[in-house]
Parts: sequence; C-alpha cells; structure tokens
Amino acid sequence: YQLLGRSPQQAVSGFLGFTASSRPPGQAKRRRGNRNRKKSWKRWRGPEAELGRELGTFLEDVGLQLRKQGCAGEGSRGLNKGREKPLKIDLILQPDSKVPPPKDILAHQIPNGRKLKRKQRLWEKLGEKGIPLGSHLVLKCAALVTLSPDPLDQALAGQDSWFLAQTKKQPVKRPARLMKKPSALPAVEVISPGGSYNPSFQAHQVQAGGAERTASNLTPCLCCPAGGGRGEWVLREQCEGLLEESDAEEVEESQQWEEAELQADSSPAILSPQAAVGEKKTERQRKREKEAKMLKARQRQEKAARHRHQEVFQLRSIRLQVKRREAELLRRKRAREAKRRAEANKPKRLGKLKYQDPDLDVQLSSELAESLRTLRPEGSILKDRFKSLQKRNLIEPRERAKFRRKYPLKYVEKRAFREIT
Repeated sequence: YQLLGRSPQQAVSGFLGFTASSRPPGQAKRRRGNRNRKKSWKRWRGPEAELGRELGTFLEDVGLQLRKQGCAGEGSRGLNKGREKPLKIDLILQPDSKVPPPKDILAHQIPNGRKLKRKQRLWEKLGEKGIPLGSHLVLKCAALVTLSPDPLDQALAGQDSWFLAQTKKQPVKRPARLMKKPSALPAVEVISPGGSYNPSFQAHQVQAGGAERTASNLTPCLCCPAGGGRGEWVLREQCEGLLEESDAEEVEESQQWEEAELQADSSPAILSPQAAVGEKKTERQRKREKEAKMLKARQRQEKAARHRHQEVFQLRSIRLQVKRREAELLRRKRAREAKRRAEANKPKRLGKLKYQDPDLDVQLSSELAESLRTLRPEGSILKDRFKSLQKRNLIEPRERAKFRRKYPLKYVEKRAFREIT
C-alpha cells in the first residue's frame, strides 16, 4: 500500500468485491425503481430517467460537499450550537396571545417615594438658606435631649437620642388623643363669695338660700291644691272614682237612646233597591256600578291633572316652604350644638351609679360662731377632691362599701372523734 501511495481504506476500495451487491469504485449506487409493470419499466429505462438520475446524483454530491464544509468551519462548537431553528418545546411555551400583557405599575414605583420627595424638597430649601445637609437633624436631636423642661430628663442630657430610645430610657411620645382631657372643667373650682372665710352679709344670705333650696328639692313633700282647704281636698280624694250603680245604668241607657236617634235621623228615608245578600245582580245594577267606578277614576285623574297644573303657580309658595325648612334645620343644628356644648361640662355616666352634686359647704346664721377664732371650717378637702374627680370624668361615681363583720371560725371536736383520738 505504501508503494502505491494510498491508504489501506483507499486500496481496499479500489478492488471489486465478490458479493452480488458490490459495484466498481467511483460508480454511484444504482437506484432501483418499480418494475412490476410495463409502464414503469419503460419509464425507468428511458433517456429521461437517465438524465433525472444523473441530476439527482449531482445534487447529492453538492449537498454532501456543503455539509462537509459546514462541519469543518464549525470547529470545536457543540452540535446544537449555531442552530437557528428553535426547539419545539420552546415554541409551545411561548405566549401566543394577541392581547398585550398589563403594565406592571409596581415595577415603576419607588418605595416611600413621597417621603423621599419631601426630604429632597427640605434639603433643597435648607441648601438655599445655607444650612449644610444633615445638620438640622443633629440640632433637633440635641434640642430634644438638652432643652427638655422636665427635671427628670436632666440626667439624660448630652446622650444620644437613638441610644436612649433603644434602651427605653427616653419616654415615648404620647399621641394627641391622650393629651385631650375628658372634661373641660377646671381642677379647682372657685366657690361663690358666700362660702369664703369672712363673707359679707348679702353674699352669705345668697349662699344659705341656695343651700335651703337644694335641701327642699331633695326632701319629698305633699302639697295641697291652691283652691279649698285641706279637709275638702282629702274628702274629694277619698271619693274619687266612686259612683252608684243606679246612676251608671241611667247614664248608659240615655247614651244608647241618643245614639239610636242620631242614626235614625242620619239614615235616608228611601234607599235605592239593592240586591239582597246571596242574590245575583241584574245587568242594570252591574252597568251602574261600572259607570260609577269609571266616573270615580276619571274624577281622580282630573283632580291629579289640576294639581299638577296648579303646582306651576305655586313656585313662590314652594320656595317659601324651602326657606322655612332650611331655617328650621339651621335652628335645630344650632340647638344641638348648644346642647352639646352644655353637656360637654356635665359629668358622664361611667358606672351604674349616677353622679350627684355634693351639698353646699355653708353654715347657717344660727350655726355661726361669735368670733373668727372659734369658727370651724365646713366640709372636707378629701371629699371635695374625690367629688371633683368624679365630676371631671376621671373616676366613676362610687358609694361607700358596707361594713360586714367577719366572725372568727370556731373549731369543735365531736365526741366520737375525741374518743378515737
């Protein structure tokens, strides 16, 4: 093989094989067509068939050379790399809808965008004023820590506010709703001049009169009517609701006779003949009833039409009614506001007991001492403060707990148990 200058594969391919299917070297594989029928046999053996076979062989050689050149140009690239046709699974998974997908708004939003914009505007304003960035925050924190008016916060002066907040040493800022007082009443109310240490005679008499009126309102009383004496009023009260049976029967009979006479006078003397109960109505009666029904319906329609026509000329009166209605609503609104303001200072119902105003701390003229040295103060400061807390809706009204004596338990040994032990 070396003498001929050919490889073993080429040398082998240059000899004719011994099998029936072997062909000379350089000769293409002969194609076999269908020779079952005479028509097919002539087609296979004709000159057109020979030309077609030659063209097919030429085209196969051209394709083979192109494929070899493509494989040589690819080099070390992978088998699937460089393929322009996508896989079938990729084509299946691709969206085929003609409707465009919705716009993702969240993708274009920035978290805390408004807050960042406000900070940017603040920094721009501070930059225009000449304040460096971040210095105003340091000054604010320092003011919170050092300039606090509370003396309990003096120990925290000069420390970092963030550190104090994290260590729970700095108090939390209370919300505004907790700053609102439950009542607008003052903690200490100023009493009238009559309850002072050394009041004038007129002021003391006014205060004492108010205390007497309060006591009279609390004590129940039975007042007699203005007309007549007490004996006559008592006798009339005892005889109230008493009536003899004979008189009651006479009154009932007279009332029955009067009602019968009124019914006889009011009923017409001659009535139109109507069909008795259970009898069939005649054709004339049905016709009259139908005409009467139609007449009533027509009258109602005409009346409604007249009302609609007259409403056009009632615009002034309607406008006046609207103004009156608006004025009435405004008056009610103002009355509700006034009532709400008046009830704002009144104690609310916080518990099952209702708040009761304490008695006026005043001494009557007969109870006053001769000198100021022997004068003893009236009332108690503790009770006054307790009632003030109730009136300002800070605590619910309470009553003093009842005293219940607790008797000590007695242990007694039974005779049978004593004998056993």
